[in-house]
Amino acid sequence: MQHSIEFSIFLIFTSAAIFATVALYARQAMIVAYILLGLLLGPWGVALITDAKLISEISNIGIIFLLYLLGLDLLPQQLWKMLREALVVTLTSSAIFFILGFIVGVLFGYEYLKAVLIGSIMMFSSTIIGLKLLPTSILHHKHTGQIIISVLLLQDLLAIIVLLLLQGYGKGGNLMIDITSQLLYLPFLITVVFLFERYILFKLIARFEQIHEYIFLLAIAWCLGVAEFAHFIGLSHEIGAFIAGVTLASSPIALFITERLKPLRDFFLIIFFFSLGAGFNISIIDEIFLPAITLALLAVLVKPIIFSHILHFEGEKRHIANESGVRLGQISEFSLLISVLAVKSGFVGEHISSL
Repeated sequence: MQHSIEFSIFLIFTSAAIFATVALYARQAMIVAYILLGLLLGPWGVALITDAKLISEISNIGIIFLLYLLGLDLLPQQLWKMLREALVVTLTSSAIFFILGFIVGVLFGYEYLKAVLIGSIMMFSSTIIGLKLLPTSILHHKHTGQIIISVLLLQDLLAIIVLLLLQGYGKGGNLMIDITSQLLYLPFLITVVFLFERYILFKLIARFEQIHEYIFLLAIAWCLGVAEFAHFIGLSHEIGAFIAGVTLASSPIALFITERLKPLRDFFLIIFFFSLGAGFNISIIDEIFLPAITLALLAVLVKPIIFSHILHFEGEKRHIANESGVRLGQISEFSLLISVLAVKSGFVGEHISSL
């Protein structure tokens, strides 16, 4: 039975509130509750919501806002303070996690290209979880926070590169030409956006910054406008939104925009995680269970150890290295996005995406 979009939204958020309450009492992440809810109500569950594609398209706005806000958090001066150490830690850890993921893929019989994607999604830690767990109390905690933020920001930049490569693959034709064209479009987009921000947007902000409703409207229009322009020139909406955020990161209204847009982002992200669950094919769980458990254990148990050793090798005290490693020991929401885009581009099928 096909329900209206109003009924679907009602069902998602009312049920999400109930599931989130249970999850909090059980000391679980609410994101898990949203995904399980999608499994239960979606086409492979009781099928109260059957048009998972429509819900997924609506939820894409949440990803756009997520990358916009991640861009707003990308302060170059903050990254510059710890660039050398963060660069070594990020590149070394990413290479190790990629190799581990690739090996798991090969051992479980997946083709090399699919194993490459499995390795790629293992490289990243969650920016959302990392920022939520950020310590701010005493001096060494402040330093720990700087380490974590620097690594997460560099990982975000790596993730954008992976998204660019996947998008180039999705265009078909000559792979190297398509990927090269993506990398050429990016500086063009950055230049146009920077010039527009400097000579038009900044002046509008300076003139009307006291009118909060207008600034809120301008922030949304800037995000969606740059995202649509990026899509028009051959890049993705997500990359456009990220660039839009980066150009405003040093703006005096960046903090205001971040705080005002978080509820809007969360609204669409709830739908996004629900749509992930709704699109999951329960019938293939027995086929992917063992590799999935293996990857999960690598992320939760092995990642902290590797991060800890690399940070300690770079001169951090053992307790700071251990603490930072534990806080970085998960897989990123970027990994979910990469998985979704990999299916859309035809790089992998539903089986690997579900894994």
